[in-house]
Parts: sequence; C-alpha cells; structure tokens
Amino acid sequence: MQAVQTKYNKPWIMQRADPYVYKHVDGTYYFTASVPEYDHIMLRKADTLDGLQNAEEIIIWRKHEKGEMSCHVWAPELHFLFGKWYLYFAAGDIDDVWKIRPYVLECKGEDPVRDEWIELGMMQCANEDEFSFRAFSLDATVFENHGKYYCVWAEKVSVGKQISNLYIAEMETANRLRTVQVLLTSPDYDWERIGFWVNEGPAVMKRHGKIFLTYSASETGINYCMGMMSADDKSDLLDPRNWKKERYPVLQTSAEHCVFGPGHNSFTTDENGNFVCVYHARTEEEITGNPLYNPNRHAMLMKVEWNDNKMPEFVIS
Repeated sequence: MQAVQTKYNKPWIMQRADPYVYKHVDGTYYFTASVPEYDHIMLRKADTLDGLQNAEEIIIWRKHEKGEMSCHVWAPELHFLFGKWYLYFAAGDIDDVWKIRPYVLECKGEDPVRDEWIELGMMQCANEDEFSFRAFSLDATVFENHGKYYCVWAEKVSVGKQISNLYIAEMETANRLRTVQVLLTSPDYDWERIGFWVNEGPAVMKRHGKIFLTYSASETGINYCMGMMSADDKSDLLDPRNWKKERYPVLQTSAEHCVFGPGHNSFTTDENGNFVCVYHARTEEEITGNPLYNPNRHAMLMKVEWNDNKMPEFVIS
C-alpha cells in the first residue's frame, strides 16, 4: 500500500477546533476536538497519524439536557494516567451558558473508543485552594514530569474587564489537585490583548531536558496566535520564576498561506518520532457571523523544527 503523503498547514480534519491527538504507548493514535454543535464528545482511533483523517468518528458522550454540562462542550482532551483513560473538557449550564467549568470523564474499560465512560464531575481543587475553578475555567491539560502529574488550565479573573490567565498545580488524582494554584502567565503583551486579554489552550511538549508549554492568545479571529513558555524539566515547575516566556508569538496568521488565527494546539509524534504540532486555523480572513459559532476552524498539522539552540520553531510553509 502506498503511504499517504501528509499535507502540512492545510485543512486535515474539517470543522474540528481545539484538536487534540494522543499517541498511546502501543503506537495507537486517538483524536478528539470541539465539534461545531458544542453538544457532544467524539473520538477517532487509527494505527497512524494520517489514518485519523478518515477514521470512524465515535460519539462517547453527549451533553445533559439541563444543569451542569448542558451546553458549550469545549476542548476535550484524552489522557492515560494512573492506569486509566480520562477525558478532560469544559462545559457550561444551559441556564447560565458562561458558567464554564472543567469536567472529567473516566473510561471503565481498556478501549476508550468502544468502552463505557462515566462522569466524575467537575475538576476538584486542593482543600486549601479558595480560588481554582470558582470562575470561568477551561482548557485543562495534563502532563507528567519525573513521576508527578501536573494540570494547567485557563481561568478568568475580574478586575474590571475579565482577563484569562493560565494556572498550574500538581495533581493528586485524575480529578483532584494536590496543590494550590500558581499563576503561570497573564496576557502581558500587546499581541495577547487584541479584542480580549487572553491566555488559554495550553499544550505541553518535552525535549532536550525542557518542558515547552504553548498557549493561545487574543480573540479567536485572525489575531488569535500562539505563545510559548519553557522550563528546565528538573526545576520546580510550581515556581513561576523557573518559566521563561517568549516576548513574541511563535505562531500567527499567515495570509500568504491562507492560515488565519492559528492556535489551540496539541503535540504528538509521527511514526518516526518526529514532533508534530496539531492546531486549528481558518482558511478565510473574513468570518461570517459570530466567530464563536462559525464552524470553519479546521484541524491542521505542522512539522516542529528545532533550531541550533534546541528550541522549537513553528513555520508555516
């Protein structure tokens, strides 16, 4: 069989925003993302990264009719930790649509696509934490470092105009934090403050003894872009002084290549071990209607290049 030729920085999976690809230890690839209806969570499964493009899409969970988790089902992520499959996502309440909070599902079997999922409810903070998940909170991601698991998420604070910051904490279980939140980054720069002051959509990649954490900034139109922080993997990741934030975005709109508003990415590796950035973007500059409900954010793939300083580079070509 002839190998599929991957098309980078082109629509890969149509109308799938906030794309997340997980490669399991057995080499199996899984894909999930926000769907335009914002009313269910789906998974795809394939033996290869390219195979996800045409893989069957299975709905594993649907929104509630009322109460928590009844609207705005956003940004699901599939993770395998503590020996089980978990799925993290954000959702609102049909009676309070902006009461967005992070929730957790647990798979009761070994096949996340076919086996039963149960609801664990909202992500829980540490007992002494008086702040986490009290306000608009979303985009929780999880990563492991030297045997410890960490959660990074976006949460808004109200000082006049709401600001979306990124916070980090160590995890005790798959749905509970061990430590009090630590402010990791706030939208400090002009390119993070267009339309809205936003840091969201964190994603983690580990290489060269470093933790690279990308995130998305500004409103979700053509000004949406990707920033990056990094830390030594042997440092205290709960000390914000150990993280270096890049002064300028590492990925932004390229009108030349018809890639508009790239952001909310995840990372995986291809069959040869090369890092791949999975992100969403639009192919048109002008958005019809409300950007939040326009369905034309498509999942795309990008090769991650590495410069002489062992830092990742994200090049649209």
